[in-house]
This record gives sequence, structure tokens and C-alpha cells, in this order.
Amino acid sequence: MKKRVNQLLDGIGVIRIDGDPERVIDTICYDSRKCTPGSLFIAVNGTDADGHAFIPKAVEAGACAVVYQEGDLAIDGVTTVKVDDSRKALALVADNFYDHPSANLELVGITGTNGKSTTVTLLYDLFTALGYSCGLLSTIVNKVDGIEIPASQTTPDPVSLNSMLAMMVGRGCQYCFMEISSHSLAQDRVAGLKFRGGIFSNITHDHLDYHKTFAEYLRCKKSFFDNLPADAFALTNLDDRNGTVMVQNTKAEVRTYSCHKMADFRCKIIEEGLDGMLLEMDGRQFWSRFIGAHNAHNLLAVYGTAMLLGADSDEVLVKMSALGCVPGRLEYIRGGNDLTVAVDYAHTPDGLENALKALREAGRDRMLICVFGCGGNRDRTKRPEMGVIAAKYADRVVVTSDNPRKEDPDAIIAEIRAGMDAKMRAKSIFITDRREAIRTAMMTAPEGAVILVAGKGHEDYQIIGETKFHFDDREVVRDIFKEL
Repeated sequence: MKKRVNQLLDGIGVIRIDGDPERVIDTICYDSRKCTPGSLFIAVNGTDADGHAFIPKAVEAGACAVVYQEGDLAIDGVTTVKVDDSRKALALVADNFYDHPSANLELVGITGTNGKSTTVTLLYDLFTALGYSCGLLSTIVNKVDGIEIPASQTTPDPVSLNSMLAMMVGRGCQYCFMEISSHSLAQDRVAGLKFRGGIFSNITHDHLDYHKTFAEYLRCKKSFFDNLPADAFALTNLDDRNGTVMVQNTKAEVRTYSCHKMADFRCKIIEEGLDGMLLEMDGRQFWSRFIGAHNAHNLLAVYGTAMLLGADSDEVLVKMSALGCVPGRLEYIRGGNDLTVAVDYAHTPDGLENALKALREAGRDRMLICVFGCGGNRDRTKRPEMGVIAAKYADRVVVTSDNPRKEDPDAIIAEIRAGMDAKMRAKSIFITDRREAIRTAMMTAPEGAVILVAGKGHEDYQIIGETKFHFDDREVVRDIFKEL
């Protein structure tokens, strides 16, 4: 794929151009190490480094055009374009380079703190089961009509994102369901994309290490709905106190879902056990393999989205009853001593509470054990709160390490412990080694117990310092079951 520089500037606030605007571009880069002859390099001010400092390296590597924001730049033999916002320009250039792929898909995005991965995965599985070719962009994995592409971010960078959307169009996909993170909204990664609809799941405190305040975190989430076009839908959760706030300024058609209030789409749990729950959705009952009120909301969002996309309600409910586990989201592993281990990605206070409440209500009289930790170099305010939540709902708590990154894992555990009172600490043990913590929980559990291993879910690594080591909670659990 080749484009001329001036073809890539549509919609971008260009201040000046020096050099040949007809110069042909082969690739787009924002990392100078990936530049090759024929590249357009876009200098972006990042959180850790300023891309403007790498312009000489990009040109040395063969970049024949540069988009920049700071100062004035003229380089012999190189087309330079000064813009008012190079970060936003990166997304718009990528959209132009790949011929606006989102306009040729029914693209639906979901934003919120919890439930994004589950909802988009279930939408992908549902519409695939309905006979459509689909794309998926998620924290867990990206998929293009069944082809899996590893995911490194919840929402990819604009170049990777538009490249995958173009691949979906090329393979005949009709729908794409994608997670939209607050980071991506703050960094304009989805600028220029044409959305058919947007979903709001919920919002609780998270990522305050990045956004600094909850108000800024909320503003970033809300900006997604503020920018939806008039011909899109905005499906919002009325059971979240910010559900109406999210859509108060949107131009899109607002539709609502709720398990407790009057809404366009409604659901209630009739009964549940560890193997699933009976739901009543819009007046009709069906059995789901999922458990918990939070998953009732996720399933309702899936159903509402399917209705807004024109699917047949009876066929949708039949297919939804067959939908299976989402990797690392209350993913069950069963083995000796009649133990049920649920591996879940819950890494926020709300996420941990949802998972524990679901297992408590579904497991009834079974002992509930919780193994969890908190990530390093992330929001510290949630650590003591999560300790309290774990002790409130679980009969026994094992506090351990998550992804400590550059922090001392024992110091993180101490901050979790600080939130607990004496009674909570009395039923808790603190084991830094995550493998040993899981092993202790399983080996000491009474027959029939339910164990939640929370925090990492689908992740197959642990980050200690700056090194990423292989570590998969699910593999560890299966290995320990062999010892029982």
C-alpha cells in the first residue's frame, strides 16, 4: 500500500509543509527504530519520551517524510509537515493510509472499568455463531475472522489498529467488536474511526496512576460517547450511577439497559449455581453458563447490542445459552478433593468484589478462599480497599504478589494488609511467592471448597522489575491438582 503525503493529511490541522507534498509513502511509523526507506515518521510526545528527539534517527533510517508538532523543521530531501497535534495526527494519518477501514465495518466499541473483555468476546462469539464474519480487538486477544493475533494493549496503537481493521475488511468481516481503554481515549488512538455504536459498562476507581483524578478518568471515558455520530447508538448501563452522565452530551441514539430499573433492555437472575444461572431477559427465560450479577449485566449488554444491530431476539437467546467461558474471566478448573478453582482477571476493588460475590452466592455453603495481590507502579489507593473486600467476602484470604514491576512486592503486600483490621488479618496469610500462595490455598482447602485466584486471569506472565517471566495461574493450578 502506497500513498502520497498530501493524501494522508485529510482532516488534520496542518500548519506548514516544507518539501514535496507529493512524496510517496510506503509505511507509517511513530517508533524511529521501525523506520525504513519510504517511511513517514510521526513525532509524538509520549509519557516516557518525546518523539521529536528521534527525528534524526528516523531520517537516518530512511524516513522520507516527518510529521511534527514542536518548533519548525526543514530537512533536505525530506517532506516535513507541522501540525497542531501530532498525537491526533497519528490516528488520522493511519485512518487515511488504510482507506478508512472502520467505515466499511459495523464497528462497536465498549468502554468502562470492568466487563469490557467479557462483553466484546461474547459479542464476537455470538455474531460468529449467527453466521457472520467478525473481528475482535480485546485485552485477551485480537481476532480477524478466526485468525488470532496476540494482544499487547487493551486498545492497539493507531497504526496497528487501522492495519487490523483493514485486514478485517479485506477478509470480508461485517462486524468488529472492540474494547476502548481510557488510555487510548486520552491518547487519541481511536480518533477518526467510524463507530456504529458504543457501550458503557460501569466506572469505578482505576488507573489513577495515569489519570491522577477520578474526574479526569471519567472525562476520558465520556469523551468516547461525546464523539459518537448521530447515526450511531449509545447503550448505557442505568445501574451505574454515572450511566446517564456518560451519554448526556452524545449525538448518538441513547438506549439503556438495567437489572434493577426501567430500561430499554432488562434482565433478572431467577436462580444460579456454580454451573450457571437462569436469566429472564426481556420477559423470556434462558440458561447461561455464566454466574454473578456482573455477568448478568454483561450478557444484557450483549443482548441489547445484538438487538440494536438488528439480530433476531429468539435466535440470539438460543445462541447466548451456548456461549462458553471467556479466558481468565471466572474460568473454572476442577480437580481432586472436589475443589473448584476460578481464575479471574479481577484487579480492581469492584472487580474483586463482583467475582467474590458471584462465587459466594453460587457456591452457597462451600468454603470460599481468595488468593490475590496488587500490581506495582499502579494506583496504590486501591490496595488496602481490596484487602478489606477480600476479607469481607472470603472465609480465608491468601495475599500474594501480582505484577510487582519495580516495587518491592513485600511493600505492596504491607499496604494491602494495612487496610485490614485484626479480625480480617486473623483469617489471612501473606505469602509473597505467587506459586506457593496458590499451592497453599489449594493444599489446605477443605473438600468442596471454592478458590478464587484473582488479578491476572488470562495473563501468562509475571513482571518483576523490568523482566517479564512466564507465569500462568491456570497452568499453576493444573500442576498443583496433579499433587492432590
